[in-house]
Amino acid sequence: MSATLTDLQKKQIEQANEILFEGPDKEGFAKDLYFGRFRTESIMPYPELPEYARAAGDSMVEKTKNFCSQYIDPVQIDREARIPDGVIKGLGNIGVLGMTIDKQYGGAGMSQINYCRVMEIIGGHCGSTAVFVNAHHSIGLRALQLFGTDEQKTKWMAPLAAGEKLAAFALTEQLAGSDAGNVQTKAEPSNDGKGYVLTGEKRWITNGGIADVLTVMARTPDPSVPEGKITAFLVTPDMKGFEVLEERMDKVGIRGTATGRIRFTDMYVPKENVLGEVGRGLKLALTVLDFGRTTFGACCTGAAKFCIERMVSRANTRRQFGQTLGQFQLVRGKIAEAVADMYAMESATLYTAALIDSGAEDYMVETAMIKVFASDQLWRITNDCLQIWGGKGFFTDQPFERLMRDARLNLIGEGANDVLRCFIASVGFRHVGVELQGKDESFMKLWQKRVGIMGESLTAAKIPVKHEHLRFYARALGKQIAQFSWQLKMSLAKYQEGIINRQFLQARLGDMATELFMASCVYSRLTAVLVNGTIPEPVKEHEFNTGRLYLGLAHQRNEQRLHEIRLNVDEDKELVAGQWLKDTFEKDWVLKPAEREIEQ
Repeated sequence: MSATLTDLQKKQIEQANEILFEGPDKEGFAKDLYFGRFRTESIMPYPELPEYARAAGDSMVEKTKNFCSQYIDPVQIDREARIPDGVIKGLGNIGVLGMTIDKQYGGAGMSQINYCRVMEIIGGHCGSTAVFVNAHHSIGLRALQLFGTDEQKTKWMAPLAAGEKLAAFALTEQLAGSDAGNVQTKAEPSNDGKGYVLTGEKRWITNGGIADVLTVMARTPDPSVPEGKITAFLVTPDMKGFEVLEERMDKVGIRGTATGRIRFTDMYVPKENVLGEVGRGLKLALTVLDFGRTTFGACCTGAAKFCIERMVSRANTRRQFGQTLGQFQLVRGKIAEAVADMYAMESATLYTAALIDSGAEDYMVETAMIKVFASDQLWRITNDCLQIWGGKGFFTDQPFERLMRDARLNLIGEGANDVLRCFIASVGFRHVGVELQGKDESFMKLWQKRVGIMGESLTAAKIPVKHEHLRFYARALGKQIAQFSWQLKMSLAKYQEGIINRQFLQARLGDMATELFMASCVYSRLTAVLVNGTIPEPVKEHEFNTGRLYLGLAHQRNEQRLHEIRLNVDEDKELVAGQWLKDTFEKDWVLKPAEREIEQ
């Protein structure tokens, strides 16, 4: 049953367990889904801001809307490939660049929920500005806020929170991106024992060439690990040996951001600039990325709302064949699906932001799920928006080509979606596997008693029903959670450690888990809406219809994934890809390099 693992794969599993699953298992909603459980106390009631926090957030949202409409010109920023200094200064002045930073260090001290509400506004207005703010605040300042000493915060935080100085987070390099553990930049202890000497190169770093303070990941010696462990350092560009190779690299989208390439050559960094603990930099990086992925969800929600507004406008005014576009079913379907998926993005983003605000210990899986779902759906929504606008939407006097270019990065940045899909599934395999390992011959017994998933009488997850309108959806969601858990256990029992090589299967199960999480957030939110006596009935009906459409779409998508686990063409894909990937393979109709040059 179990495929043989290479030494490299075994080492990767060991490293992942050390980084992601150290200490006792932490409880959480997403984790319970793998076991077929709906953890009610973790997701219900749907979070709601206290009145004072809501009022403060409303004020900041209004300020941000006004600032965006008056001062941020997304067309100019894209055309000139630069965010004006005045925009950066203004964002600092209104408090956006230090929103969640403690007041004692110069920030506004606001919640992650309110920060996501603000990022939704910026994300719907200008993709470049949203990525800039996210890089500066969500992963730049956040690392210093979470792991910095009082001395480090006092020295650097206030000017960063005010936007007087800029922050960057430097992890990515030639061999390290989604594979964050493959950092090659070295940090050797200095001869005097008072610091480290950094040597290496970083690329594709947002703000990298213009930042005043950078969190840099480098590999430090460790007696227990021959290649060393990763440590985070606070670096400033005035350090000798710091070199900006490219300040603004040309790219497809988010052209306004300064995406840089930098080099360190025997650069001395004092010990006082170590951020967090020596050898714990990778854990720091993954923690900080959780915050960035949450605001990714908010930015995608804002962009989706912008697209929906433009889709509705076009569908109501453009006439073809004697009707408005909005009277054609295929157009209506695109709009409805966009609205439903946007509602799910927003629901899960705000829930996870509240989870962060609550002081929860672990939300890595939830943030990964948001990032994958929101970026995938925004890509489709943007494409559908352009389709509804037709030929007119294809010209650059409309914003859609810029929106598509900007949205494409979301599927890559802060963890490529395919990598995160496998990560989401792997978390489930790990947690369920640990439980099964404690039972005598559990894997073999589980596999021997397997039956067809649709033929098994499964115990549906128990989901509370607070309103009669939700009874059907609770029953369907509970049943599908049970089906997902059973399928995950059967897959693990069948392949055991060899599951690491089954990425087609991992992706389907990862997407199922993601959709179940999104649907659970929507269910919780609808429950809160329907039982709230202060919400007018027409508003309730409108929101209920939107949310229940998403629940239906989510169920339909997961049924398709279950079907594809049982009936697929995975082996044929492997065969064909293997043939095409062989160096010696060549078809007559594939031009040889010399012929290609002649044609050109």
